[in-house]
Amino acid sequence: MIWLQAGSCGGCTMSALEVGTRGLVADFAASGIDLLFHPSLSLASGAEVVALFDSVAAGDTPLDILCVEGSILAGPNGSGRFNRFAGTDKPVMTLVRDLASVAGVTVGIGSCAAFGGIPAAAPDPTEARGLAFDGSRRGGALGLDYRSRRGLPVVNVAGCAPHPGWVVETLTALAAGLLNAEDLDGFGRPRFFADHLAHHGCSRNEFYEFKASAERSSDRGCMMEHLGCKATQAVGDCNQRRWNGSGSCTDGGSTCIACTAPGFEAMAGFQTTAKLAGIPVGLPVDMPKAWFVALAALSKSATPKRVRDNSRADRIVVPPGRPQGGR
Repeated sequence: MIWLQAGSCGGCTMSALEVGTRGLVADFAASGIDLLFHPSLSLASGAEVVALFDSVAAGDTPLDILCVEGSILAGPNGSGRFNRFAGTDKPVMTLVRDLASVAGVTVGIGSCAAFGGIPAAAPDPTEARGLAFDGSRRGGALGLDYRSRRGLPVVNVAGCAPHPGWVVETLTALAAGLLNAEDLDGFGRPRFFADHLAHHGCSRNEFYEFKASAERSSDRGCMMEHLGCKATQAVGDCNQRRWNGSGSCTDGGSTCIACTAPGFEAMAGFQTTAKLAGIPVGLPVDMPKAWFVALAALSKSATPKRVRDNSRADRIVVPPGRPQGGR
């Protein structure tokens, strides 16, 4: 496996390094993955690395998995020369295309590699794009028809940064031959995490059910109505498997910004909810708008005082009541 960094902040690597108790490199070894190169983890540099890439591109050294972290910077004017591989005059875009053409499978690590991500936000002078998508449009740096040597499209482990478990489990499954085209959603994201919503398992779900909403970032209530939380629309099992075993965005008081979605960097209202006639524009993906409005009104009318009071505080101010005579 080769891991490249293109237009990247390095955050996806930082996230992946936090996986489990034994660490990323040990997990790779346990899965039979031979890491040929990683810019942060490998000792090799300079001419040694260039020679390795030339050997892989020529077919002399087999490449089963190519991981790309970061956006492909195609500027200026499609030349890719804004981002050249250190020690060479070759654009990273060209290097990625050369290696992807011989790779058993190509994996986009993070939403930048998947869709363009943060570097693609306006005004985007670098012409940033993902490997297989330019925002939500198919194509990207590798083109519409790209398939790896194993016949797979680009596998996109989206997220900014992606959960470390998503990275390791995807690569482990690929190494074992257990991840196929039918296991990916329409954006190439593995369905083992993409078939869930970030809302599932959120510790604020009692407040969501009663539409008891937070009004400040320190409040414990549901952040969808006023503070811009997109967890009911965002792909990911983030709240079912906590980050590093203990936390998530919404647990920490931050709204979900739908970072696994194409174009999330251009979405309005990371901390405020866009509304039309007082109704949030972004509503749960699996519920008709009319149903949601009706159920929200009913839920609010039935909200227990305990839930309402707790939703507007930074701690539990009214504990759950106990039945009289109960143990």
